[in-house]
Order: sequence, then C-alpha cells, then structure tokens
Amino acid sequence: MRALLLALACSGLLAIPLVTLAQTPRPAIGEETVRETVKALVARAGSAQAGRVERGVTQVAQRWWAEDGDARAFSEFCESHFLADEAELTALAARLETVLEQVYGHLHEVRRELLTPLDLDRGPVRPVDELLSGFDLGAHVNPDLFRTRVAFLALLNFPVHTLAERLERGASWDRETWARSALMDAFAERVPAEIAQAVTKATAAADQYVAATNIRLDRLRTSDGRQLFPDGLRLISHWGLRDELRSHYGQPGGLERQRLIATVMERIVRQEIPAAVIDNPDLLWAPETNAVSTLDGTPLPAGDARAAREPDTRYARWLDVFRAMRGVDPYVPTAPTALARAFERERQIPEAEVVRQLTAAIASPEFKELARRAAKRLGRSLEPFDIWYAPFASRAGRAEAELDAAVRARYPDVAAFQADLPRILTGLGFAPEKAAWLAERVVVDPSRGVGHAMGAARREDRAHLRTRIPAGGMDYKGYNIAVHEFGHNVEQVFSLHGIDRWALSGVPNNAFTEALAYSFQRRDLELLGLGGGGAAGTEALSALWDTAEIGAVSLVDIETWRWLYAHPRATPAELREAVLAAAREVWNAHFADVFGGRDSDILAIYSHMVSYPLYLSHYALGHIVDYQVGERLRGSKFGSEFERMARIGRVTPDLWMRQAVGAPISAEALLRAARAELENR
Repeated sequence: MRALLLALACSGLLAIPLVTLAQTPRPAIGEETVRETVKALVARAGSAQAGRVERGVTQVAQRWWAEDGDARAFSEFCESHFLADEAELTALAARLETVLEQVYGHLHEVRRELLTPLDLDRGPVRPVDELLSGFDLGAHVNPDLFRTRVAFLALLNFPVHTLAERLERGASWDRETWARSALMDAFAERVPAEIAQAVTKATAAADQYVAATNIRLDRLRTSDGRQLFPDGLRLISHWGLRDELRSHYGQPGGLERQRLIATVMERIVRQEIPAAVIDNPDLLWAPETNAVSTLDGTPLPAGDARAAREPDTRYARWLDVFRAMRGVDPYVPTAPTALARAFERERQIPEAEVVRQLTAAIASPEFKELARRAAKRLGRSLEPFDIWYAPFASRAGRAEAELDAAVRARYPDVAAFQADLPRILTGLGFAPEKAAWLAERVVVDPSRGVGHAMGAARREDRAHLRTRIPAGGMDYKGYNIAVHEFGHNVEQVFSLHGIDRWALSGVPNNAFTEALAYSFQRRDLELLGLGGGGAAGTEALSALWDTAEIGAVSLVDIETWRWLYAHPRATPAELREAVLAAAREVWNAHFADVFGGRDSDILAIYSHMVSYPLYLSHYALGHIVDYQVGERLRGSKFGSEFERMARIGRVTPDLWMRQAVGAPISAEALLRAARAELENR
C-alpha cells in the first residue's frame, strides 16, 4: 500500500481507539455466490482460464463489503469486467501503472509541501503548520480505489502474490510478470481512510517528539560542577549523542565525556531526564546525580517543577504508533500484524530469517574476537557505550576539529553542497554526463532534524536531500550523514528515472537502499581529499562491528513489538519497563561477556524505535548486503555497477541479490571475510 508507506516517512497526533477494532466490516459475499460466479465466468471464458477466474473472483470477494453492493452486483461486476485477452490485460496493466504513478507522485509532492515547515529549517513552526502536518490526502487513495471499483477490476484480473509464491516462482518471471505482481501491491490491502490517517498522525507526532529531543551538552555538568563540552553544543538524541560519543575516542579527556553522554542516554531511556532541561539553554543539568540548577549554579529546590522528570512521553508516543498500526490489522488478513507486514510484505524476508541472519553476526566468535582486540587497542576493559567504538573506521586517528574545519571550509551553506554534487559523483566514479544527469534530479534542503533522503514518486519530480547545516557551516557529523543520504538519493533516481517499469521502481526493501548508501558514506574522507576507505584489510571487520551493533538494537525493536501484541492495553510506564527488559535481555545474551556489565539499558536509546516502527533491521541487513555488493563497487567500475544494481528494481531480496552478485543474502560471506582479516592481523 504505497500511500501508507509514504505517509510513514512523514511528520500530528492521534492514537487509534481500540474500539475501532470491533467495527471492522466483514466480507459480504458468501462461498455459494463465489462458486456460481466462477462457474459462469469459466463457461464464458473457457476452461483454460479457470485458475485465473477462481483466483480473481476470490480476491474480489475477500475485499467486497456490504456497501459495495449485494451478491447480484458482485456477480454482475465480475462477469462484466473479467478480461481473457492478453492484449487487453497488457493494456490494463499499463494504464493502471501510468495513472498510479501520477496519483501517488502528485500526492507525495503535496505531502512534502505540507511538511516543509516541520522538516526544513526555514523559520519558526507555527500552529497552522502543526495542524497541516496531520492533513494527508494520500490516506484516501486506497479507499477511493475500492469505492470506484478500480481496485476490484485489478483484483479480478491480476493475482496478489504472496511472498512464498514470489520466492518459489519469481526467478522464472519476465519483467512484465514482475511489474504486474508489484503493481498489485497497491490493491492487496483495503484500509479505511481514517485508519490510514491515524497511522500518519501517530507516526508524525512521534517523529516531532524525536526531532525536539535535543540535549544541550554545553549545559551538562559533572557531579562536581565542571563543564566538559564547549558552549553552543546542542545535539539530537540519539544520533547526535552517539556520534559525539564516538568522536572522543583517542582524545584527551575523551573517556570522561563519553561516560557522561552514556549517562544522559540512560536517563533518557529510563525516562528519568528532567523535562525542563530538554533543549533548554537556561538550566544546568548534572546527569550523574540528575540535579538541575540555574545558570549561576544555584540548585533548584525540592519540589520545583523544573526538576521533575519527563513523564513517560517517549513511551506514550511509541504506544500511539502501536495502536495506530494495530488499527490496520483487521484489514490485512494475509498479514494481520505490524510484524507480519514489516517482514512478509515490506522486507519480503520472513521475520525468523531476519533474526537468524542478525544473530549469526552478533553471536559469532569473529565478533567476540574483534571486541577483544578492540579492548586491547583501547588499553582498557570495554564498557557498554563501546558498542559505538569504530576501531576500523576510515576516520580513526583524525581529530574531530580537523574534520570539522575541512567540511566547514567546503560547505558553508546548503547552496555549496548543492553545487558540489556533480564533483562528488565524478569523484566516486560516475562519468561526467551521468553525474550531471543525477545532480539535476536531486534538491538539497536545510533540515531541522539530523537529515534524511526523500525520493520522488513520479519521474517528473526530483529527489530531496535534507541535511542539517548550522550557523558557521556544516560539521563532519552532518557531512558524513549527508553523504549517506546522497547515496539514497542516487539510488532513488536510478531506480525511478532509470527503471523500465514504474511498478518496479525502488529496491526490494530499505536494507538495499541502506547498503547502497553505505557505499557512498564509507568514502566520505576520500571525497574531502583526506584519504579514503578504511584501514587496509579491515573492511569486513568494520562491517561486522556495525552489523552487531545495529543488529542487537534491531532485536530489541522486534522483541518490543512482540511484547506489545501480547499486551495491547499496556500503559506507557509498562511499555517503558518492557523496553528496558528487552534491552537488558539482548545485552545479557550477547554483549555482557564482551563489553562487561550486565543489565545495560543502552540498546534502548535508538530513536527509530519510537517513530519508525520496525525499521532498524533494515540497517543491520543493509550492512550484510553492503558487504556482499561492496566487492562489485570498486575503482572505475563503481558508477556503472551502482547503476546496474539500482536499476534491477523492486523484486524479492533473494532474486535481487542473485542478479546483483550471484548469491543470496547471507551473513556467512561477511563472517568468512572477517575471519580471514582477523587471521591476517
């Protein structure tokens, strides 16, 4: 359901009432009517069409409600609209494809405009902007396709394939069959507008909450009153905090700063952070003691509201998203939970297989050995926050100030980054004419948040790169993220503007766009003229470390959603404790013996879990895919190979990988390479 998926990436507030679940319309067509309709159609179309007829009539019946008409109206519709001629079927598929590209494309552009004041740093957000963020015309597309019977026409004539069917038969399908299969994803679910709107509003509210959770590191104080961070340092949770922590390895006083940031993270996930210190330059906060004081150091008296902890807002927003997503469940009988939709429909990989691949990397002896060597390299025992240590990253050994200075000199503002897109592309290995073609189709915007890539949905539109550039110019953290997001944009352009069929636009799932974006990000220093790539012979070690880190967080995410479905009436406080329990369970199972200390909460810090339901495993799978495709993205072949892969389109992950590199998705390839690199060090 393309409109709903687009809405999930957007920024409102409304939880779906549980009473809605009892109001689900039931299919109005009985089995006898289906049998009689099939019999009549087969008699007219011929026995050779019997399989198509039975499947098409059944698909329509499953989604036909009383409001659509009685049994006679159902039969008359099927008998009048079934197409047996292949030329007519080809014309129907082409027409639907053309129309849906324009409908979804224009609505995507409208939604982007509605969210512009919230997403982009172009002035204050006004009350009208917050209200408009909940206005989503796209929520009405799916219901209207059924109301006008366009969806029924498609369902009658083309199959809605299951993941099992695609995995079993997809390798033998031609592009026309794949395009029709992908096209039918738009008609697989029949979700009322108010339900889709509730999802949009809940995820938007959660996203706004995340975007507003900025921590003033310059207002942090140690328990003995010292300031460790420079004036003006304001970072978003979790991305900014994580990257700041990561930047202090090897720096004088770095360990103390890292421990203080880790304490901030723990206060956030335990919901112990005083609400008044969030993004507030007028108060001082000592995370170790949780004490709040005025700027002159005067402690706030007991009972002062400014010292009160944030209520369980983080978990209330999370629950709003769950309840909104649960409202969709009754309308998707083939995938009746958010978990099923996330893995069977969105990723096209079974949940158990995803967990198996991630666990293979996290629990591997190769990762444990890598952690042992990281501790040796640091000269101390590992601590929980060391999951963000990047011992083999390309920036290792470079001072943050050096990197910031190089980036600020090149990119003082958004316009400078926009102007440099062609040079970045040629530096990566794209031919000059291809670089110019790509750059023309990407717009750089100033982001309020950490930054993201927003692709187009029709070929007449352009992709947007949202990046955060503070006063004084872009810093290295922002640049590193921007290069990653630009990788997304380039994939988005190739897989839309360069695709043969719009229905196949995109990649199999977000893990693949993440993998292709990583191929840009790892060369960020090279593009600055500061050398390139990781240390010699350490690419697999870096990929394994990253996979284990984000893979563990993904397991917390998945386990939390399992818990939510088992406890649908949970309170925010109960969810908080469940999330912390899941984080500790994963930590104890995989990391306690590696990083030291049991029952760490730190895996619960990722903001994606609040506003982007079940997204995180895309990153972990992306690292696995990234390593597999990385062998093809080297030297002068980078540009041509990147384009070839991005233009394969939205087939199953298994088929995409076989066509891209000749092998299915597997963590084993990464582990084999990591073993070899460990043996050579």
